[in-house]
Amino acid sequence: MKNPLSEPFQTIHSSAPFAEIKEEHFLPAFQELIKTSEEEINGILNNDAEPTFENVIEALSYSGKQLDVVSGIFFNLNSAETNDEIQKIAQEVSPMLTEYSARISQNEVLFEKIKKVYDEKEKYNLDEEQQMLLNDTYKGFVRSGALLNGADKERFKEISIELSKKSLQFGQNVLAETNNYFKHITDENELKGIPEAILQQYREEAKSRDLDGYVITLQFPSYLPAMTYAENRDLRKELALAYGKKSFNNNEFDNQELIREIIALKQEKARLLGYANYSEFVLEERMAKSPGQVLNFLNELLEKARPYAEKEIAELKELAKADGIDEMHSYDHSFYAEKLRKKKFDIDDEELKPYFQLEKVEEAVFTLADKLFGLEFRETHDVQKYHEEVKTYEIFENGEFKALLYTDYFPRKGKRAGAWMTSFRNQYREAGQNIRPHISVVCNFSKPSAETPSLLTFQEVTTLFHEFGHALHGVLADTTYPNLSGTSVKWDFVELPSQFLENFCYEPDFLKTFARHYQTGETLPDDKIQKISDSKNFMEGYQTLRQIGLGKLDMAYHSTPEKIGDVKTFEVKETEGTNLYPANPETATSPAFSHIFQGGYSAGYYSYKWAEVLDADAFQYFKENGIFNPETAAKYRRLLAAGGTKDPMELYKEFRGSEPKVESLLKRAFG
Repeated sequence: MKNPLSEPFQTIHSSAPFAEIKEEHFLPAFQELIKTSEEEINGILNNDAEPTFENVIEALSYSGKQLDVVSGIFFNLNSAETNDEIQKIAQEVSPMLTEYSARISQNEVLFEKIKKVYDEKEKYNLDEEQQMLLNDTYKGFVRSGALLNGADKERFKEISIELSKKSLQFGQNVLAETNNYFKHITDENELKGIPEAILQQYREEAKSRDLDGYVITLQFPSYLPAMTYAENRDLRKELALAYGKKSFNNNEFDNQELIREIIALKQEKARLLGYANYSEFVLEERMAKSPGQVLNFLNELLEKARPYAEKEIAELKELAKADGIDEMHSYDHSFYAEKLRKKKFDIDDEELKPYFQLEKVEEAVFTLADKLFGLEFRETHDVQKYHEEVKTYEIFENGEFKALLYTDYFPRKGKRAGAWMTSFRNQYREAGQNIRPHISVVCNFSKPSAETPSLLTFQEVTTLFHEFGHALHGVLADTTYPNLSGTSVKWDFVELPSQFLENFCYEPDFLKTFARHYQTGETLPDDKIQKISDSKNFMEGYQTLRQIGLGKLDMAYHSTPEKIGDVKTFEVKETEGTNLYPANPETATSPAFSHIFQGGYSAGYYSYKWAEVLDADAFQYFKENGIFNPETAAKYRRLLAAGGTKDPMELYKEFRGSEPKVESLLKRAFG
């Protein structure tokens, strides 16, 4: 049987042939492509010519391209459209890929060739991008155990394989817990305060399960409206308890022991390489160079933000007191925050949603990309998709094809929570061709119903802009080598493009261009638009403390693993000073903290706040010159196009003319 994954795709733009792919194709394709990739590596090893940048470093960079594409396809499916069979394959494939990677990175003959080129780099007259590729390649091998002795090398490989399995299991457990819970309600009185559009959503969820009445799930578009609008405090408490107990239930999907195992393996890995802990290992290759610098940054923000946060919570407590609540809990926060927001700014998310039809918001993002960078988006029906809800767009610049974009916006049983951008293929240049990228944006917005299209909360509007900022980083990539392209940058730089784009959502003149009522076409009134802009920093102190708490928790896990013991006790201690509500002994954040135990944010969660400094400073520069100023946009485009070819601070200084200032963030957040 011919395997559509094993050879270059004979499709439009060489896009993934989703209609032809079956689950049984993946395992043999991975086995075959690993073998093919190793043959390419053997070509480098068996080359008797003197090692050079071209025949070693460049050849290595271009090896395994089809394997990378198939990996991108498979692991995005495992996030966006998974099932038991795909999860089973993932448990087999992940260690296989890790072992393959270890065989390459610990190959002594290959490393000798790399080291020879690295040691003699002065004679090659390399340009900036080539120097970065050489440095990254050499460091990557060293950080993958190339300098270890035989026994330590073998142990390093075992650790890497175990980590790939356990990280996958962590995510699968969280997904199972999310899918396993639902709240079935037959009495509408229990749902008092929840807007009719949300009730309709709950009715349709119940209907899909062959139930009468209403069903609320732990998927965010279902969970958050209940927490925001339900007057029934017992319901809010029950839902919050279910949400906070994900993988903290002492059942088969509990992640507490997995956390200890993952952290212990990471610590052992770091020690083998000569680092005191995993955070030191990670941060050596970040803009923030050390755990100390990260903690100083987080503590400085904490000191500035806490008084504002305390003031915000005091205002909420006054509202709660009027309702007879003497002690507020975290499950009261969204409800009273929404009340206060409405009181202060006369803004109601449900009142705003009719003005933010998904298709119109998407169109606004496309228009913004056109105004800044001259990009044109054309929907195409010729590209194969992995689900009927996915849409595909060809992106052009001056009539020339630039990139392929997949959008996938609605929750499904097989899709993990949250929103993300990923790439099925990176941009790169080879043999005179500029290979263009295939980018995917995945979200979990409310589905359209029989009566209404998909309508977004304002927070969801900013989410779409956020992920599209990441997408532009991939779309505008203009590098030679695939492993320096697009979002292949230092991790605490990767959130700049995403968070930067969110700023446009608060610009009144831009909002007017797309905030239109889905039925009447009426533009959102000026006073409401101004109030959205004015409310930009609403609850900023509280949100900042929450992010700082998560950042400190992440750093604690990866800096002081010997202190962990009981997960809940450790979590409470390490986030002390950032929590403004009483701790609930029945819930914990860590067992569902997928960013650091499944995703790539280990010892890097601080980067969200770090990138806020960058994006506040960058957007301030745009504001100074006009937010659509072509010269400023061209400078910013060069920053995006460069990917990982330069040190990010140097890239930023080329764009801005100076290093970013923390004051820009503090000014934006707290005035």
